[in-house]
Amino acid sequence: MNQNRYIRQTTLKNFGHEAQQKLSDAKILVIGAGGLGIPVLTYLNAMGVGTLGIVDNDTVSISNLHRQVIYDESDVGKQKIVAIRKKLKAQNSNTRLVGYDTFLVKENALEIIGEYDVVVDASDNFPTRYLVSDACIMLNKPFVYGALHGYEGQVSVFNYEKGPTYRCLFPTMPKEDEVPNCNEHGVLGIIPGIIGNLQALETVKIITGVGEVLSGKLLLFNGLDQSYKKIKFRLQPDNLGIKKLQDFYESNDPCEVVPTITVDQLQNLLDSDKEIQLIDVRTADEFEDFHLPNSINVPLDGIEENMKGVDFERPIYLLCQSGKRSEVALKKLRELHSKSPFYSILGGINQFLAVCS
Repeated sequence: MNQNRYIRQTTLKNFGHEAQQKLSDAKILVIGAGGLGIPVLTYLNAMGVGTLGIVDNDTVSISNLHRQVIYDESDVGKQKIVAIRKKLKAQNSNTRLVGYDTFLVKENALEIIGEYDVVVDASDNFPTRYLVSDACIMLNKPFVYGALHGYEGQVSVFNYEKGPTYRCLFPTMPKEDEVPNCNEHGVLGIIPGIIGNLQALETVKIITGVGEVLSGKLLLFNGLDQSYKKIKFRLQPDNLGIKKLQDFYESNDPCEVVPTITVDQLQNLLDSDKEIQLIDVRTADEFEDFHLPNSINVPLDGIEENMKGVDFERPIYLLCQSGKRSEVALKKLRELHSKSPFYSILGGINQFLAVCS
């Protein structure tokens, strides 16, 4: 270890070389290399964490750049895992960087998480958070949580020294249409940087033992008035008794099957002479920014009332940015047209650009 590199940390009272060595020995897993994950990874990498694992299966899009500041215009269309590893390596060549070009799912969660000391959840969806929480309980790993909405953010630490878990604060997964979506409602670019840095700070505190960890407390940040509030919550002991992962984390109804097609299958349809009904359920602004040829924009908000001109006797293909909103749209439309052939595009435009462009 180059002692001069970290001298501004090691001269800190109550930190010193001992805490720096703990960082060097630590193995941290960061799930997501987006708005939250980038400040977490950038600062932990700079501060001397020995091993950083990165889980991400997304590509860089132009709409990422206002908040995911490690990427630049030349990275658009590239796999995030490739782009960020290159830049982190240039920042600190001593860090061991382990990339997982995949989504975190039930089949790989325990194997991946089991290799690390602390898990930082920088994902953007509830199924992943509940999966991370359950896996961390089973493996006795602390879980650093962060979440965003508009001008606001949240931070907490779960499962720290047998403390409260994510399910103690949020017992059940909300339905897909009960929570705001940043693709639709937006997020101010600097807010992920603030929340991600707070997550990085909690991670450093867990590893080094310096300071008081946000266990049993939810920190709420409001960027409009620069206010911070803390909400205390208690351990519900039953939540520590999780012995296995659920069979299904993608929906509140594990029996509900959503018909899907892959982006390769979509490309084959687009290349054929067949006229297809491709409905893009993103917002009008997202559609104007980029859309696939021959797609029709019918935003998810109000989709039930705005499907005039659609032939419900023929296959209808639903598309969004990542595949989440198209699933919600399919479920809504299927309630009104139960016999109609609907299909959601797996991975949405993100996956289409990564595979087919």
